[in-house]
Amino acid sequence: MRGLKKKRRIQIIVLAFVLLGGSTALIGYAMRDGINFFRSPSQVVSDPPSQGEVFRIGGLVAEGSLVRGQGETVSFSVTDTNETIPVTFAGVLPDLFAENAGMVGTGSMENGVFKATEILAKHDETYMPKEVVDALKEQGVYEAPSDQPNG
Repeated sequence: MRGLKKKRRIQIIVLAFVLLGGSTALIGYAMRDGINFFRSPSQVVSDPPSQGEVFRIGGLVAEGSLVRGQGETVSFSVTDTNETIPVTFAGVLPDLFAENAGMVGTGSMENGVFKATEILAKHDETYMPKEVVDALKEQGVYEAPSDQPNG
């Protein structure tokens, strides 16, 4: 009788580990499309993403590159001052989206053009996404916004 209880406990522990491993594998499989890595334009040029890879790109909207009013598609270029990547987006841009402003877009590369599915813009006059600030600091061109009094 004593050996049977010990055997049953071992079976339950082994079953628990198998179920834990299976659930971990299912969670990892479900999350594979939900993880998007950030890349600056320089990183996209130096290490091109694989075909169909979904990632986030960020930088400054290049001055003079924003083209609106050609159907539903808006096109512009994003730059980190060293490299520039053309971007197209079918949808409505955020209200604070503007040239020379920070932005982050989610999408994939197709024939050398970043096809964005989502565009995020700065929150106010001084905000810039952390990833964009880090990328600009790496390039040595980041300028901290000057603190302006409210009012």
